[in-house]
Amino acid sequence: MTTTTLPTTLPTPADLGVELVDDRTAPGDTTVPLSSLVRLALRRNPKRAHLLVSTVLAKHVPTVPAVALLAGEALGARVADVLDGGARFDAGAAGRFRAVLDAQASAGDAAAHDALHRTATTLRTDLAASRPTHPEALVLGFAETATALGAMVAESLGAATLHSTRHELPGVAAAAGFDEAHSHATAHRLLPAHDDWLPTDGTVVLVDDELSTGATARATIRALHALAPQRQWVVAALVDLRSDADVAATEALAVELGAPVAVVALGRGHVTLPADLPATAAEIVAALATPLGAPGPLGAGSPDGRDVAPDGGGTADGRPVPDPARASRPGAVTVVTAAPTAVDRTGTPASRVRTPRTDVEGTAADLATVLGEAPGRVLVLGTEEHMATPLAVADALRRRTGADVLSSTSTRSPVAVLDDPAWPIRSGIRHRSHDDTVDGPGERCAYNVLGFDAVVVVPEPGTDPARLEGPDGLLPALAAVTPRVVLVTSALADADDRAQRDGGTPPRPLTGPSFGSYEPDDVTWLLQDLADAALEADTADRERAIQLEGANYAESLPVEYVPTEAYEELYRDALDRSADRIAEAVGIVTDLVLRDRPHAVLVSLARAGTPVGILMRRWAAEQRGLRLQHYTASIVRGVGIDETALRWLAAHHDPAQVVFVDGWTGKGAITRELTDALDRFAATDGVRFGDELAVLADPAGCTPLHGTRDDYLVPSACLNSTVSGLVSRTVFNRSWTPEGTLHGAKQYRELAGRDHSRSFVATIAARFAAVRSRVDAAVAADGGPTARAVDWRGMRTVEAIGAEYGIEDLHLVKPGVGETTRVLLRRVPWQVLVRDPDDVDIAHVVALARERGVPVVTRPDLSYSCVGLIHPLGSRVTGSAATTAGADA
Repeated sequence: MTTTTLPTTLPTPADLGVELVDDRTAPGDTTVPLSSLVRLALRRNPKRAHLLVSTVLAKHVPTVPAVALLAGEALGARVADVLDGGARFDAGAAGRFRAVLDAQASAGDAAAHDALHRTATTLRTDLAASRPTHPEALVLGFAETATALGAMVAESLGAATLHSTRHELPGVAAAAGFDEAHSHATAHRLLPAHDDWLPTDGTVVLVDDELSTGATARATIRALHALAPQRQWVVAALVDLRSDADVAATEALAVELGAPVAVVALGRGHVTLPADLPATAAEIVAALATPLGAPGPLGAGSPDGRDVAPDGGGTADGRPVPDPARASRPGAVTVVTAAPTAVDRTGTPASRVRTPRTDVEGTAADLATVLGEAPGRVLVLGTEEHMATPLAVADALRRRTGADVLSSTSTRSPVAVLDDPAWPIRSGIRHRSHDDTVDGPGERCAYNVLGFDAVVVVPEPGTDPARLEGPDGLLPALAAVTPRVVLVTSALADADDRAQRDGGTPPRPLTGPSFGSYEPDDVTWLLQDLADAALEADTADRERAIQLEGANYAESLPVEYVPTEAYEELYRDALDRSADRIAEAVGIVTDLVLRDRPHAVLVSLARAGTPVGILMRRWAAEQRGLRLQHYTASIVRGVGIDETALRWLAAHHDPAQVVFVDGWTGKGAITRELTDALDRFAATDGVRFGDELAVLADPAGCTPLHGTRDDYLVPSACLNSTVSGLVSRTVFNRSWTPEGTLHGAKQYRELAGRDHSRSFVATIAARFAAVRSRVDAAVAADGGPTARAVDWRGMRTVEAIGAEYGIEDLHLVKPGVGETTRVLLRRVPWQVLVRDPDDVDIAHVVALARERGVPVVTRPDLSYSCVGLIHPLGSRVTGSAATTAGADA
């Protein structure tokens, strides 16, 4: 063996002769440099001298959650392109992904992390616009490192998911198992929840963080193919380091099985390792590594493994170093009971993969309350295989609080702590295992956990908190190095199973990019995804069911209108003309809300209210420096607002701070529906929400919280889902939304190419600064309650029109630009009354009416710009047919 003389200071990987070498790539190649995805560490393991530590997994290195989520979704896009021949992760997407990774390499302070979060989140949203559906596939993630990665790939494909585990569940027999020869813990087991977990003649996707030789993947494919032959296999990894011989072995396996085996990765290349590395590494670890003691701080490295200033005053980029005095004081441990959750390892049926298995948003809301308004730097720490939910919670907590939240997990990996900027593992704690595993109890570690103001521990659901305590437990080890530890427990872990047996699921709000086309920061949807429901019905059939059979209009969906290019041009013209006017109305109504509720919680009424709520949130943030939470919930005429959503809001927010938001008022029917529903809820649940409705335009005169009372065009009224996050109108149908579950909606990803949702918000928000002075003046001159008194002028107008036209059911009279547009897009229109057919604000209404052959009647005496009349069926008209007199040709 070659004798190595070790330096007295730590060498770098390059000093040891270790090099990451990328494969040569052709122009337009979508691979990412290995150095952007992994860094070299040394193991405390005689089987293998080195370890490639991922910079995007949120495992060993605390990571901005959006970056880890983006990495999984980018890998999912690569898999999707293999499955269906798409080109989602093209050179443009790859270039943007590389830019995110380049920014991550230099991001050290909170501001840089915030910018990184925004950039990564925007790319996630753009990738989701072309997200496919492959429910026939099964995605299998490898424990422990690729459990979250597998879940993210599965969600990107709309596929079922399962991950291998080393857990020992009493009385549960493994459906399959395999070994990982080079690992420090070799045994893997599969514990699916259902007997039909493995498809036959289908597609199985194996997901790992790293392909060293591909031997584990090949062994797994052989074992599973023997159980159920598959049509195709895909192996996906962040980095592919296989040699030519390994690649040939995979190709030979495909021939052997008679089924293709495709391999995709974000980075490709190899690692150059000197022959004497094992001996050199062992000597370095023995002589220069910081001992891994328990419990207590190990090394003074910064939490993300980057440079620490030698004088102890701060990091090279200005971040504070851990305070040894603070680290010596035991931190306080707070326990938070999380919302219901389920054990990840048993997999998720394909039909449920779009919906998070945990109420992530609720958990984040509860944590935000516990951590307070200035939580500082926060680490959300998962445990071993339990990675996906902690990562999602971390992302939600960052979005909710704006705090510098990072994510990582504890691990079995025996990594050497080398406190030098050249190495990724700068500090660590040791603790005992709290799980029952096939290899028995043992040592576990959490790395780079120093320098945080709080650590939030999110263990495997069902974990007994007592097993985290004790002299060598995880909680005391963390409390020794951070001033605050928060434990998220899941005492209600079996609630999912109970709810599903009862025909429903617990409330689990949705966010982008999994649902809708808005960015996750913009809105949380208090809805359930009904993507698999066949709800669209012919417009005439729906109208007959609503008017003659007593059906509620929300039981089905109209066929989504796809606008013509000429109609979209009308929308663009309307937006250009009215952007300043809408921005001013947004500012006025938001400031009126903030005057009484500076910490308001905005709850927009889906779907017309959703873009307005997003704009109000933007105004509060950009012009007033206030961070408001924004949700969107369903309200259905004749049913009321979704009571399950109200209960969720009451559980996580002060009801007195909740303000409901809509786009505009017609005759005031929804305003009355809201008041009646909130009164009923107060009577049944004992919780009182305020019933004032905030709107941009209130021509009905039914709410004091408005930007204007003029009946003018809110451009978002011109379109349907393509200006509302690609989301349908909401659904209340007990076949799909059982008692105790949220109302539902569908998303129309196939319309992504026509989506104006984000551009609409951006166009209006870009005018905020220009109109701020006018908003300030208008709010300062506001006459208060008297000037904004409710007079219900809209309802009086509707009653007069109903009497004149002989319409008994006033629900068939829809006044105002927005409501008339809805009549033409969703219902069976009878006539359209207009005050001035040449008014540019109703050009789209006239165009739609003519497109559908609907008479346009000029009525100069109208108090509204226009009124839509739904075609009355049966005996709902008592007057004459002379109402078409004066119709335009």
